[in-house]
Amino acid sequence: MHAREALNVSKPAWETEDVGMLRDMAERFLETEIAANYETYEKDEIVPRSAWKEAGKNGLLCAAMPEEYGGAGGTYAHEAAIIEAISHIGVDGFGIALHSAIVAPYILHYGSEEQKQRWLPKLATGELIGAIAMTEPGAGSDLQGVKTSAVKDGNHYKINGSKTFITNGQNANLILLVTKTDPSQGAKGTSLIVVETDEVEGFERGRNLDKIGLKANDTSELFFNDCRVPTSNLIGTKEGQGFYQLMSELPQERLIIANQAVAAIERALALTIDYVKERKAFGKTIIDFQNTQFKLAELKSEATMARVFVNHCVTQHLEGRLDTATASMAKYLTTDLQGKVMDECLQLFGGYGYMNDYPIARMFRDARVQRIYGGTNEIMKLLIARTL
Repeated sequence: MHAREALNVSKPAWETEDVGMLRDMAERFLETEIAANYETYEKDEIVPRSAWKEAGKNGLLCAAMPEEYGGAGGTYAHEAAIIEAISHIGVDGFGIALHSAIVAPYILHYGSEEQKQRWLPKLATGELIGAIAMTEPGAGSDLQGVKTSAVKDGNHYKINGSKTFITNGQNANLILLVTKTDPSQGAKGTSLIVVETDEVEGFERGRNLDKIGLKANDTSELFFNDCRVPTSNLIGTKEGQGFYQLMSELPQERLIIANQAVAAIERALALTIDYVKERKAFGKTIIDFQNTQFKLAELKSEATMARVFVNHCVTQHLEGRLDTATASMAKYLTTDLQGKVMDECLQLFGGYGYMNDYPIARMFRDARVQRIYGGTNEIMKLLIARTL
């Protein structure tokens, strides 16, 4: 069963003909070019740059960026189709969602014309691989606690500090760095600065971090020791705009995670339904046991609600109406459900579910971080509570 067949949900209005065609093309590419080599990528704990460039050639990078900047001229709907294709095929460690739908939009929405012309076309081809460096050893969800400093020194910034848990951290050669340009101003002293790692001194990558799941994604520590970056790499018209920029873009980041979660849920259900129809115990198939039927009925019901809600959120976002609280609800509800679905589905596989030969084992591991990054689910609840 294909993952999209696991739920009886009508095709959403945002999945237009061209979005559907992109989804099909993305799934074909990911199946033949990425999934075929994914075990190697998991062992190496990185997707090679060559795969990124192939994705760029096939139009899977920066699909929502305007054509004049090298993108495909699409919308978030096109990004959602690619994001969900990644989870439907089961190559969740390929970090192109962050690259295309988180890093690139900051440059498009807040960058100067020169910055857009300079960076976006190279992000679209995969010549540049993007990362966003927010988290620090002492500052995770608390972005106001960022300590990395950027001090003006002539026509450069001198940057000092460290970041950790940075997705695409080993591959990235364009890093959107969250810094404090004026520590005395708290959140108002936060600025975003682009670091082109191929062109600076004082930048060092730490180790590729050893994670529970998402093994194919390179997640790293980054160090900045008197790293000199041109002041022209500041994102925005002046210093101190970074916190506002981050708050404006975070709803899309949380919607991305919800798209990933619901697509992974659909894949898990499809795989599990196929398995329990084939596997036999006590002289009958696992699906014939009432416990199996009740468990899958429960999961399918909850997954259907999640899918309908995520589709609603995508529509709201395309109309410019997705607020922080609703995006937080989508992120928290779908990722909590993802954890539940993976656990229940693995149980239905029995001992085989615990074996790495079966995809559900990897999906179980990969799901756990979804409740942590993009703002923990506890932070999501705080944001929702503020609207009460």
